[in-house]
Amino acid sequence: MGVRKDLQSGAYAHLRGARPSTSAYALNDSPAGLAAWIVEKFRDWSDCDGDVYRIFTRDELLANITLYWMTETIFSSFRVYHEGRKAPLWFSADDFVSVPCGVAHFSKEIVFPPREWVERGYNVRRWTEMPKGGHFAATEQSDLLAEDLPSFFRPLRQ
Repeated sequence: MGVRKDLQSGAYAHLRGARPSTSAYALNDSPAGLAAWIVEKFRDWSDCDGDVYRIFTRDELLANITLYWMTETIFSSFRVYHEGRKAPLWFSADDFVSVPCGVAHFSKEIVFPPREWVERGYNVRRWTEMPKGGHFAATEQSDLLAEDLPSFFRPLRQ
């Protein structure tokens, strides 16, 4: 039995949280390094069974890489881990977000809290277990997401 994918990549959040600048400067300086980094994440975090081109086109991947490269925003994508470590989101027993919330849980998302945990802090009105899709679900399974969104909002219309 192999090691779970989230455990194999466990240092990702730790490194981003502890030292976000180190790898960001290197990736921001190397388009080949940035491309390798981003494609690796798309391969590892999506529901593609190791074949990134089964789900994403080269144009989709290059558009994502180009967006990070031209705007020099790989650093800010790492920085959120550092900021989250400095000021983590903690709900106390009486904290609750009452705004209606919908959750589309894509089956291959690498880390996702159980429904019971989410419902402790949020007014979950719709929870959909998606049959496929991973971290980049809006790109990899856009049809499933687009079908689910109106189902969440329909009962909220008045």
